[in-house]
Amino acid sequence: MKWEKRKGSEPEKNTQPLSDPVQSGRIARKKLVCIGTSTGGPRALQTVLSSLPGNLEAPVLVVQHMPSGFTKSLASRLNAISNIRVKEAEDGEMLKPGAVYIAPGDFHMGVEARGAHLFIRLEQSAPVNGHRPAVDKTFESVSMLKNYETLAVIMTGMGSDGTKGLIALKNRGHVRAIVEAEESCIVYGMPRSAIAAKVVDEVLPLEKIAEAIMKFISD
Repeated sequence: MKWEKRKGSEPEKNTQPLSDPVQSGRIARKKLVCIGTSTGGPRALQTVLSSLPGNLEAPVLVVQHMPSGFTKSLASRLNAISNIRVKEAEDGEMLKPGAVYIAPGDFHMGVEARGAHLFIRLEQSAPVNGHRPAVDKTFESVSMLKNYETLAVIMTGMGSDGTKGLIALKNRGHVRAIVEAEESCIVYGMPRSAIAAKVVDEVLPLEKIAEAIMKFISD
């Protein structure tokens, strides 16, 4: 695969946590983006992440089915072509806006709320449907958060990983679900499974997903 370097200077890293203002007597919910993908995912992630701005006002969690030792180099390559910071997730690190966290191979990735911040939790419980990391595990972890609005994105991939996690997110509310359209998928299994479960709000071609992420965060 050819990775093309984006033009422009090195982006400034936004290290400030998201604010939690009160509007009209209610807490304004923070935003979180979660992306799950498998077969064909590296190329799809290249398209989406390289189109996001470096000052994106939300963190992004990514689960790409990959074995141990490959996700760190994937994160490095994606970081080199993107304005937003892309890194392999580390256990215990605090999520920050303007950053993408890729689940390490052979680890499930979850999140834990402590005070006003979210922290990465990595663990090695049994694979889910043969996958570790599994999209379902990340989505299910995010479904337990309070005062967050989540955009869950399922892109190209074989199987049904992510569908049970989407159901959990929908049962808790405050989630918008997008899947990649069949015409741009390398393998349509994961998006098809989510659509069949009737938990999808929008179906978009790959080139429209970054725009949808930015709209979700700005709304």
